[in-house]
Amino acid sequence: MESVKKTRGNLPGAGPGRPKGVPNKNTAQLKDMILKALDSAGGADYLERRANDPRTAAAFLGLVGKVLPMTIAGDKESPFTITVIERKIVRSDD
Repeated sequence: MESVKKTRGNLPGAGPGRPKGVPNKNTAQLKDMILKALDSAGGADYLERRANDPRTAAAFLGLVGKVLPMTIAGDKESPFTITVIERKIVRSDD
């Protein structure tokens, strides 16, 4: 059987895209706008009021997710470990 190449329009395969490690400009701009708006609205006091109001708590958590870093970096001098606990169901042949 012949192998079929995936194409996009007239181009063979996907394009090169953004080089690895280059941040998305739109994401950085969005984070900057959110932080500027937060500062203008009252900073941490404003966020605390939004977090404690049941009507705006969901929006507050959505914004927190936008400004938190997406990578976890440890200290080279005292690295941290990640432990994964896996649960498997094993059935006997009885």
